[in-house]
Amino acid sequence: MAAKNLPAAFNATQQDIEMLLAAQCHLGSKNMQVHMEPYLWKTRADGINVINIGKTWEKIVLAARIIVTIDNPADICVISARPYGQRAVLKFAAHTGAVAIAGRFTPGNFTNYITRSFKEPRLIIVTDPRTDAQAIKEASYVNIPVIALCDSDSPTEYVDVAIPTNNKGRHAIGLIWWMLAREVLRLRGTLASREAEWDVMTDLYFYRDPEAEENKDGNADEAKAPGVDEVGPGAVESGFNNEWEVSGGTAGAFAAASNTAGAPAASSWDADGADWAASSAPAEAGNAGWTGENADSKLAAPETNCICYAVGEDMFAFIIATTPETLDEGKRPTVATH
Repeated sequence: MAAKNLPAAFNATQQDIEMLLAAQCHLGSKNMQVHMEPYLWKTRADGINVINIGKTWEKIVLAARIIVTIDNPADICVISARPYGQRAVLKFAAHTGAVAIAGRFTPGNFTNYITRSFKEPRLIIVTDPRTDAQAIKEASYVNIPVIALCDSDSPTEYVDVAIPTNNKGRHAIGLIWWMLAREVLRLRGTLASREAEWDVMTDLYFYRDPEAEENKDGNADEAKAPGVDEVGPGAVESGFNNEWEVSGGTAGAFAAASNTAGAPAASSWDADGADWAASSAPAEAGNAGWTGENADSKLAAPETNCICYAVGEDMFAFIIATTPETLDEGKRPTVATH
Protein backbone atom coordinates (compact mmCIF):
# COMPACT_ATOMS: atom_id res chain seq x y z
CA MET A 1 0.00 0.00 0.00
CA ALA A 2 3.02 2.31 0.06
CA ALA A 3 3.33 5.06 -2.56
CA LYS A 4 5.41 3.92 -5.56
CA ASN A 5 5.15 6.91 -7.92
CA LEU A 6 6.92 9.44 -5.70
CA PRO A 7 10.57 10.32 -5.25
CA ALA A 8 12.19 9.00 -2.12
CA ALA A 9 12.05 12.44 -0.52
CA PHE A 10 8.24 12.46 -0.70
CA ASN A 11 7.67 8.99 0.71
CA ALA A 12 5.47 8.75 3.78
CA THR A 13 7.05 7.75 7.05
CA GLN A 14 5.86 4.90 9.18
CA GLN A 15 4.36 7.36 11.62
CA ASP A 16 2.31 8.97 8.83
CA ILE A 17 0.89 5.62 7.76
CA GLU A 18 0.07 4.72 11.36
CA MET A 19 -1.73 8.03 11.84
CA LEU A 20 -3.78 7.49 8.68
CA LEU A 21 -4.79 4.04 9.87
CA ALA A 22 -5.54 5.24 13.41
CA ALA A 23 -7.84 7.97 12.07
CA GLN A 24 -9.59 5.38 9.87
CA CYS A 25 -8.84 7.28 6.70
CA HIS A 26 -8.79 3.98 4.82
CA LEU A 27 -12.39 3.01 5.61
CA GLY A 28 -14.78 4.01 2.87
CA SER A 29 -18.49 3.42 2.52
CA LYS A 30 -20.37 0.39 1.23
CA ASN A 31 -21.22 2.12 -2.04
CA MET A 32 -18.66 2.59 -4.80
CA GLN A 33 -18.49 5.34 -7.42
CA VAL A 34 -17.11 4.12 -10.73
CA HIS A 35 -14.46 6.84 -10.85
CA MET A 36 -13.23 5.89 -7.37
CA GLU A 37 -12.52 2.25 -8.23
CA PRO A 38 -8.79 2.91 -9.01
CA TYR A 39 -8.31 3.94 -5.37
CA LEU A 40 -9.94 0.79 -3.96
CA TRP A 41 -7.70 -1.73 -2.25
CA LYS A 42 -10.25 -4.37 -1.31
CA THR A 43 -13.78 -4.90 -0.02
CA ARG A 44 -14.26 -6.44 3.40
CA ALA A 45 -16.68 -9.22 4.19
CA ASP A 46 -19.13 -6.74 5.74
CA GLY A 47 -19.22 -4.71 2.49
CA ILE A 48 -16.96 -1.84 3.59
CA ASN A 49 -14.64 -0.64 0.83
CA VAL A 50 -11.04 -0.19 1.98
CA ILE A 51 -9.11 2.65 0.35
CA ASN A 52 -5.45 2.32 -0.64
CA ILE A 53 -3.52 4.43 1.85
CA GLY A 54 -0.53 4.70 -0.48
CA LYS A 55 -2.60 6.44 -3.14
CA THR A 56 -4.09 8.70 -0.49
CA TRP A 57 -0.58 9.88 0.41
CA GLU A 58 0.32 10.35 -3.26
CA LYS A 59 -2.69 12.61 -3.76
CA ILE A 60 -1.88 14.61 -0.61
CA VAL A 61 1.61 15.35 -1.98
CA LEU A 62 0.20 16.16 -5.42
CA ALA A 63 -2.36 18.57 -3.96
CA ALA A 64 0.32 20.26 -1.85
CA ARG A 65 2.53 20.76 -4.91
CA ILE A 66 -0.40 22.35 -6.76
CA ILE A 67 -1.14 24.67 -3.82
CA VAL A 68 2.48 25.83 -3.62
CA THR A 69 2.50 26.92 -7.26
CA ILE A 70 0.04 29.73 -6.46
CA ASP A 71 2.05 32.80 -5.49
CA ASN A 72 -0.61 34.55 -3.43
CA PRO A 73 -1.99 32.24 -0.69
CA ALA A 74 -5.11 34.43 -0.46
CA ASP A 75 -6.11 33.21 -3.95
CA ILE A 76 -6.76 29.74 -2.45
CA CYS A 77 -10.24 29.14 -1.06
CA VAL A 78 -10.92 26.25 1.32
CA ILE A 79 -14.57 25.30 1.79
CA SER A 80 -16.46 23.06 4.20
CA ALA A 81 -20.20 23.12 4.68
CA ARG A 82 -20.11 20.10 7.01
CA PRO A 83 -19.50 20.80 10.69
CA TYR A 84 -16.77 18.14 10.91
CA GLY A 85 -14.59 20.06 8.47
CA GLN A 86 -15.23 23.66 9.51
CA ARG A 87 -12.63 23.72 12.26
CA ALA A 88 -10.11 22.06 9.93
CA VAL A 89 -10.51 24.58 7.10
CA LEU A 90 -10.24 27.49 9.53
CA LYS A 91 -6.98 26.12 10.92
CA PHE A 92 -5.68 25.35 7.43
CA ALA A 93 -6.42 28.92 6.35
CA ALA A 94 -4.72 30.31 9.46
CA HIS A 95 -1.54 28.27 8.89
CA THR A 96 -1.25 28.62 5.12
CA GLY A 97 -2.80 32.05 4.46
CA ALA A 98 -5.77 30.77 2.45
CA VAL A 99 -9.34 32.08 2.64
CA ALA A 100 -11.82 29.85 4.48
CA ILE A 101 -15.55 29.52 3.90
CA ALA A 102 -16.86 27.53 6.88
CA GLY A 103 -20.55 26.84 6.95
CA ARG A 104 -23.15 27.56 4.32
CA PHE A 105 -21.81 28.51 0.91
CA THR A 106 -23.71 31.53 -0.38
CA PRO A 107 -24.74 31.00 -4.01
CA GLY A 108 -23.04 33.49 -6.28
CA ASN A 109 -19.77 33.76 -4.34
CA PHE A 110 -17.81 32.95 -7.50
CA THR A 111 -20.23 34.16 -10.20
CA ASN A 112 -22.21 37.17 -8.92
CA TYR A 113 -19.89 40.15 -8.51
CA ILE A 114 -22.63 42.22 -6.85
CA THR A 115 -22.61 40.12 -3.67
CA ARG A 116 -20.48 41.31 -0.77
CA SER A 117 -18.72 37.96 -0.45
CA PHE A 118 -17.73 37.79 -4.11
CA LYS A 119 -14.38 36.05 -4.61
CA GLU A 120 -12.20 35.19 -7.57
CA PRO A 121 -9.93 32.41 -6.29
CA ARG A 122 -7.46 30.57 -8.44
CA LEU A 123 -7.98 27.27 -6.59
CA ILE A 124 -10.63 25.84 -4.29
CA ILE A 125 -10.38 22.87 -1.91
CA VAL A 126 -13.58 21.26 -0.64
CA THR A 127 -14.17 18.76 2.14
CA ASP A 128 -17.05 16.81 0.57
CA PRO A 129 -18.04 17.04 -3.11
CA ARG A 130 -21.64 16.17 -2.24
CA THR A 131 -22.29 18.80 0.44
CA ASP A 132 -20.12 21.40 -1.33
CA ALA A 133 -21.71 20.78 -4.72
CA GLN A 134 -22.74 24.43 -5.12
CA ALA A 135 -19.16 25.64 -4.80
CA ILE A 136 -17.92 23.02 -7.29
CA LYS A 137 -20.68 23.92 -9.74
CA GLU A 138 -19.86 27.64 -9.64
CA ALA A 139 -16.14 26.87 -9.94
CA SER A 140 -16.87 24.98 -13.15
CA TYR A 141 -18.58 28.08 -14.56
CA VAL A 142 -15.49 30.27 -14.10
CA ASN A 143 -12.80 27.62 -14.75
CA ILE A 144 -11.46 27.29 -11.20
CA PRO A 145 -9.51 24.05 -10.44
CA VAL A 146 -11.03 21.91 -7.68
CA ILE A 147 -9.31 19.68 -5.13
CA ALA A 148 -11.68 17.53 -3.10
CA LEU A 149 -11.59 14.94 -0.32
CA CYS A 150 -13.50 12.06 -1.92
CA ASP A 151 -14.92 8.97 -0.31
CA SER A 152 -15.64 5.78 -2.23
CA ASP A 153 -19.18 6.99 -2.99
CA SER A 154 -18.41 10.68 -3.64
CA PRO A 155 -19.27 12.21 -7.03
CA THR A 156 -16.19 13.31 -8.93
CA GLU A 157 -17.83 15.54 -11.53
CA TYR A 158 -15.85 18.76 -12.05
CA VAL A 159 -13.25 17.55 -9.52
CA ASP A 160 -9.70 17.88 -10.87
CA VAL A 161 -7.75 16.24 -8.01
CA ALA A 162 -9.49 13.73 -5.75
CA ILE A 163 -7.85 12.79 -2.46
CA PRO A 164 -9.28 9.33 -1.62
CA THR A 165 -10.09 9.20 2.06
CA ASN A 166 -12.87 8.80 4.57
CA ASN A 167 -14.63 12.18 4.51
CA LYS A 168 -17.31 11.23 7.04
CA GLY A 169 -15.23 10.81 10.20
CA ARG A 170 -14.14 13.79 12.25
CA HIS A 171 -10.65 12.40 12.85
CA ALA A 172 -10.11 11.40 9.23
CA ILE A 173 -11.09 14.84 7.91
CA GLY A 174 -8.95 16.67 10.46
CA LEU A 175 -5.90 14.50 9.83
CA ILE A 176 -6.03 14.92 6.03
CA TRP A 177 -6.24 18.71 6.35
CA TRP A 178 -3.40 18.67 8.89
CA MET A 179 -1.16 16.59 6.61
CA LEU A 180 -2.00 18.81 3.65
CA ALA A 181 -1.09 21.94 5.60
CA ARG A 182 2.15 20.37 6.86
CA GLU A 183 3.16 19.32 3.33
CA VAL A 184 2.46 22.83 2.01
CA LEU A 185 4.64 24.38 4.71
CA ARG A 186 7.39 21.87 3.95
CA LEU A 187 7.38 22.75 0.24
CA ARG A 188 7.33 26.48 0.97
CA GLY A 189 10.32 26.14 3.25
CA THR A 190 8.52 27.24 6.40
CA LEU A 191 9.61 24.02 8.07
CA ALA A 192 13.37 23.64 8.09
CA SER A 193 13.43 20.09 6.73
CA ARG A 194 11.14 17.15 6.13
CA GLU A 195 12.57 15.45 9.20
CA ALA A 196 11.59 18.38 11.42
CA GLU A 197 8.43 17.86 13.46
CA TRP A 198 5.60 20.34 13.10
CA ASP A 199 4.76 21.87 16.47
CA VAL A 200 1.02 22.04 15.66
CA MET A 201 -0.94 19.13 17.09
CA THR A 202 -3.43 17.25 14.96
CA ASP A 203 -6.06 17.78 17.66
CA LEU A 204 -6.44 21.41 16.58
CA TYR A 205 -7.92 20.22 13.29
CA PHE A 206 -10.42 17.84 14.86
CA TYR A 207 -14.05 18.76 15.29
CA ARG A 208 -15.23 19.44 18.85
CA ASP A 209 -18.81 19.37 20.03
CA PRO A 210 -19.70 22.76 21.57
CA GLU A 211 -22.25 21.26 23.97
CA ALA A 212 -19.77 18.69 25.24
CA GLU A 213 -17.18 21.41 25.82
CA GLU A 214 -19.69 23.56 27.72
CA ASN A 215 -20.69 20.64 29.92
CA LYS A 216 -17.06 19.85 30.58
CA ASP A 217 -16.32 23.44 31.60
CA GLY A 218 -19.44 23.58 33.76
CA ASN A 219 -18.51 20.43 35.65
CA ALA A 220 -14.98 21.70 36.22
CA ASP A 221 -16.21 25.04 37.61
CA GLU A 222 -18.56 23.48 40.14
CA ALA A 223 -16.87 23.68 43.53
CA LYS A 224 -17.36 20.94 46.08
CA ALA A 225 -19.27 22.02 49.19
CA PRO A 226 -16.89 22.31 52.17
CA GLY A 227 -17.12 19.53 54.69
CA VAL A 228 -19.10 17.15 52.52
CA ASP A 229 -16.55 14.37 52.76
CA GLU A 230 -15.77 15.07 56.40
CA VAL A 231 -19.26 14.21 57.70
CA GLY A 232 -18.74 10.48 57.39
CA PRO A 233 -21.23 7.62 57.71
CA GLY A 234 -21.48 7.97 61.48
CA ALA A 235 -23.36 11.25 61.31
CA VAL A 236 -25.68 9.83 58.70
CA GLU A 237 -26.55 6.85 60.89
CA SER A 238 -27.12 9.02 63.97
CA GLY A 239 -29.39 11.36 62.09
CA PHE A 240 -27.30 14.52 62.54
CA ASN A 241 -28.59 15.07 66.09
CA ASN A 242 -25.69 17.28 67.07
CA GLU A 243 -25.66 19.61 64.13
CA TRP A 244 -26.88 22.56 66.24
CA GLU A 245 -24.30 22.10 68.99
CA VAL A 246 -21.58 24.67 69.54
CA SER A 247 -18.22 23.34 70.62
CA GLY A 248 -14.61 24.43 70.93
CA GLY A 249 -13.47 28.03 71.18
CA THR A 250 -16.68 29.23 69.61
CA ALA A 251 -18.63 27.75 72.49
CA GLY A 252 -16.77 29.85 75.05
CA ALA A 253 -17.25 33.04 73.13
CA PHE A 254 -20.93 32.28 72.63
CA ALA A 255 -21.40 31.53 76.31
CA ALA A 256 -19.63 34.71 77.38
CA ALA A 257 -21.69 36.81 75.01
CA SER A 258 -24.94 35.33 76.28
CA ASN A 259 -23.93 35.41 80.00
CA THR A 260 -24.21 31.66 80.23
CA ALA A 261 -20.58 30.80 80.88
CA GLY A 262 -21.52 28.61 83.80
CA ALA A 263 -23.87 26.51 81.71
CA PRO A 264 -22.57 23.69 79.51
CA ALA A 265 -21.30 24.98 76.20
CA ALA A 266 -23.03 22.40 74.03
CA SER A 267 -26.47 21.16 74.92
CA SER A 268 -29.30 19.77 72.91
CA TRP A 269 -32.77 21.24 72.99
CA ASP A 270 -34.23 17.99 74.19
CA ALA A 271 -31.39 17.19 76.64
CA ASP A 272 -33.67 17.61 79.65
CA GLY A 273 -37.40 17.18 79.69
CA ALA A 274 -38.06 20.20 81.85
CA ASP A 275 -40.96 22.40 80.91
CA TRP A 276 -40.01 25.75 79.44
CA ALA A 277 -42.83 27.48 81.28
CA ALA A 278 -41.66 26.06 84.61
CA SER A 279 -38.11 27.28 84.17
CA SER A 280 -39.05 30.72 82.97
CA ALA A 281 -39.95 33.65 85.18
CA PRO A 282 -43.65 34.22 86.00
CA ALA A 283 -45.31 36.40 83.41
CA GLU A 284 -46.60 39.76 84.48
CA ALA A 285 -50.35 40.05 84.24
CA GLY A 286 -52.27 43.12 83.15
CA ASN A 287 -50.54 46.44 83.57
CA ALA A 288 -48.54 45.48 86.64
CA GLY A 289 -45.34 46.52 84.99
CA TRP A 290 -46.72 49.92 84.13
CA THR A 291 -47.87 50.42 87.70
CA GLY A 292 -44.41 49.65 89.03
CA GLU A 293 -42.66 51.99 86.69
CA ASN A 294 -45.15 54.89 87.10
CA ALA A 295 -45.85 54.59 90.79
CA ASP A 296 -45.52 58.36 91.37
CA SER A 297 -47.62 59.45 88.40
CA LYS A 298 -51.31 60.25 88.36
CA LEU A 299 -51.95 57.45 85.93
CA ALA A 300 -51.07 54.97 88.66
CA ALA A 301 -53.73 56.09 91.19
CA PRO A 302 -55.20 53.23 93.17
CA GLU A 303 -58.86 53.81 92.38
CA THR A 304 -59.18 54.81 88.78
CA ASN A 305 -62.16 55.01 86.51
CA CYS A 306 -61.50 55.07 82.76
CA ILE A 307 -63.90 56.28 80.08
CA CYS A 308 -62.95 55.69 76.45
CA TYR A 309 -64.14 57.83 73.55
CA ALA A 310 -63.52 57.32 69.87
CA VAL A 311 -61.71 60.36 68.45
CA GLY A 312 -60.60 59.02 65.09
CA GLU A 313 -60.15 55.83 63.17
CA ASP A 314 -56.87 54.87 64.81
CA MET A 315 -56.81 56.94 67.99
CA PHE A 316 -58.71 56.72 71.27
CA ALA A 317 -58.91 59.20 74.12
CA PHE A 318 -58.74 57.83 77.62
CA ILE A 319 -60.34 60.09 80.20
CA ILE A 320 -59.00 59.11 83.59
CA ALA A 321 -60.41 60.46 86.84
CA THR A 322 -59.20 59.65 90.32
CA THR A 323 -62.71 59.69 91.80
CA PRO A 324 -66.22 59.79 90.41
CA GLU A 325 -66.74 63.21 92.06
CA THR A 326 -64.20 64.75 89.68
CA LEU A 327 -66.59 64.54 86.77
CA ASP A 328 -69.51 65.81 88.89
CA GLU A 329 -67.62 68.91 90.08
CA GLY A 330 -66.77 69.88 86.48
CA LYS A 331 -63.04 69.65 86.97
CA ARG A 332 -60.85 69.08 83.93
CA PRO A 333 -59.93 65.40 83.83
CA THR A 334 -56.57 64.00 82.87
CA VAL A 335 -56.53 62.89 79.20
CA ALA A 336 -54.09 60.41 77.80
CA THR A 337 -54.10 59.56 74.10
CA HIS A 338 -52.96 56.35 72.52
